[in-house]
Amino acid sequence: MLRRQAARMDLPENTDPRPYYDRALRWAHGLVAGVRTDQLDRPTPCSEFDVRALLGHLVATVDRARVIGEGGAPFAVPSMVTDVADDGWPDALATAISKMWPAWGADEVLDAPRTVPWGEVTGRAAMWGYVNEALVHGWDLAVATGQPAEADPDLAEAALSGAQAKIPAGRRGGPIPFGPVVGSGPAAGPTERLANWAGHRRHTAASNTAHSTA
Repeated sequence: MLRRQAARMDLPENTDPRPYYDRALRWAHGLVAGVRTDQLDRPTPCSEFDVRALLGHLVATVDRARVIGEGGAPFAVPSMVTDVADDGWPDALATAISKMWPAWGADEVLDAPRTVPWGEVTGRAAMWGYVNEALVHGWDLAVATGQPAEADPDLAEAALSGAQAKIPAGRRGGPIPFGPVVGSGPAAGPTERLANWAGHRRHTAASNTAHSTA
């Protein structure tokens, strides 16, 4: 039986996701900066990604968030960045972040229609999806490289509440590109529970975990 979350953080529908995404990206960037070059070939909870590929995907999600904010097509951006030196990932992510924020500066973008990899949504909903991306892949990276794997609890709880509302447990695949929900252990924090909801688990050997295409 899946472990149920003890408390939900029910945010208003009109909550601005930008501060949450900023915090999620700052946390993820700190983890990227903590990766050693001798860890780049390690497996991760995303079975299709080693650490190097996960870093490339994380940077690409920010590039896609920029294009979405600009009103463009997300699939015009590759799902993985590859042309980065082994010691260049923190700078690559920081550059992607700095280029992304101007596309989201106007409040009007939040309620404008936007195309995302999983369909047509408002800008607000699109950014919540990328909050989820940053936190789940940050957790993946932390687990793979032995770093602390929990973001601020209120940030992770907010993302988890949104994920549980928008990503049904019983309907995965297609436009919802996540693996089956993983049961969370009794000691799991909200970031791990968020990753489990996305189908990610701590053990990576022989894992069939799917990864998102965001």
